[in-house]
Amino acid sequence: MKTKQCLVIGLGRFGTAVATTLYEMGHEVVAIDQNEDNVERVMNRVTHAAIVDATDERALRSIGAADFDVVVVAIGTDVQANILATMNAKSLGAPYVVTKAIDEMARRVLERIGADLVIRPEHDMGVRLARQIATPNIVDTLDLGGDYAIVEIEANERLRGTLRDLNLTGRFGVQVIAVSRAGKVEVTPRAEDELRPHDKLVVIGTGHSIDELRRYLGE
Repeated sequence: MKTKQCLVIGLGRFGTAVATTLYEMGHEVVAIDQNEDNVERVMNRVTHAAIVDATDERALRSIGAADFDVVVVAIGTDVQANILATMNAKSLGAPYVVTKAIDEMARRVLERIGADLVIRPEHDMGVRLARQIATPNIVDTLDLGGDYAIVEIEANERLRGTLRDLNLTGRFGVQVIAVSRAGKVEVTPRAEDELRPHDKLVVIGTGHSIDELRRYLGE
């Protein structure tokens, strides 16, 4: 795995989790915040931590924002500061900026000013939890963007039979890319491979096609 140079702006609970986890995974992490207590709390858990005002373009330039592979703007409730920090990072030439939005309006603004990825952690986790409650067979989901996602599904009685007979592509528009059973993984399974209850399937499809499959499994 290639080591990435990461800059995390804002060291609340979310930003701290991002920064320390990236560091634990072996990446170079510079973490900044205006609050001295927040900076001191992560001082020994990242590569470098500093008190920097990311809404000041000159301050952000001084730490070389454009030189990082990824900039994560994790400023919490101060929408204006979040937008300014994102604008500054992009205007300085940061190649990939991930930013946190507190609501839908903020998300739209952040996308318009050039954020490469906008996330809404509480909203996204709420949607994910609701889907897991409504459809326990869906084990995990990875959004790919462009309305596509990869999901891991636990097969039930409705998914018993060969892949050819089940015809998940024709019926739901999803493609099975892997099957796991008893710890053994079959990548790109064959049409004659048979599914059994409790098998784990990894499928790819659009949000609509995956929702159709969710409804089928939950009936």
